[in-house]
Amino acid sequence: MNVPLSILDLAHIDEGETAGDSFRHSVEMAQHAERWGYDRIWYAEHHNMGSIASSATSVLIAHIAANTERIRLGAGGIMLPNHAPLTIAEQFGTLESLHPGRIDLGLGRAPGSDQQTMRALRRDPSSAESFPQDVLELQGYLTGPTRIPGIEATPGKGTNVPLYILGSSLFGAKLAAALGLPYAFASHFAPNALRDAVAIYRREFQPSAQLAAPHVIAGVNVIAAETDEQAQSLFLDAKRKRVSLLIGRGRKFTTDEADMILDAPAGQQVLQMAKYTAVGTPDRVRDYLDEFTELADADELMVVSSAPDRQAWLRSLELLAEVSDLTPAPVTAG
Repeated sequence: MNVPLSILDLAHIDEGETAGDSFRHSVEMAQHAERWGYDRIWYAEHHNMGSIASSATSVLIAHIAANTERIRLGAGGIMLPNHAPLTIAEQFGTLESLHPGRIDLGLGRAPGSDQQTMRALRRDPSSAESFPQDVLELQGYLTGPTRIPGIEATPGKGTNVPLYILGSSLFGAKLAAALGLPYAFASHFAPNALRDAVAIYRREFQPSAQLAAPHVIAGVNVIAAETDEQAQSLFLDAKRKRVSLLIGRGRKFTTDEADMILDAPAGQQVLQMAKYTAVGTPDRVRDYLDEFTELADADELMVVSSAPDRQAWLRSLELLAEVSDLTPAPVTAG
């Protein structure tokens, strides 16, 4: 691999688990990822989803940071229309003050929820329209000068927490280019506009105080195992699990029912979402990721392990690190 590898941790709550179990697993994974040489780990803001525990994203980042030493941690992302920019500046200014040089702030404009949850969040349905202005307001709180006279973020002011624009469409690409910010494309679940979005971002990019040249992060699913057969079996289980989540809305399907849905038109969305997935032995996964890096014109890959159980998840990331020549972190005494 000739680009950095990072991780998106979806903080899954598996069947029979509590949120506390999920957090313990996320700490364990982050500690391993740090030793294996991954660049960063991001956590996403989701609400009203019983299988995802990262809704209080900044709190989770603080917990992971307190239990690791050097790996960068951040939001991938904070759904800014759900929040006042000043609040996010204070939260991430606090994180950066506690863990200097380790905090990222990825920003999205999607609700991260459904319409009913938007109402519960007291979110105005039109709030996404002010996303560009809210990004600039937030940036002012973190870097100065503030765009709201007399209002400063404490903590936050002068922390220069790096911002990233997240997206799965051309809107985010254009905004990231105009603001001179790094751009992260969610190709791990929304693959269709990847190449067009990246091309627009690179063509229209304007250098900024944060970033002199374009930087593209592309999401990609990964399942690595000792054999191709084992990896493909894990991948099939992952697709079946996604059928229950997306089509059954949590309803449990039998294996035969899930396979029938995958073969039917209703299952095409599940298969399309997994379009960019590296599956197989470590060498096969590495080769796929090399090709995907070129296809996506990416400067960094954000890998998502969709392996359906914890041990396979960790093992997949470990095998990828081994075959990608990542530089392991030195072991700290004690």
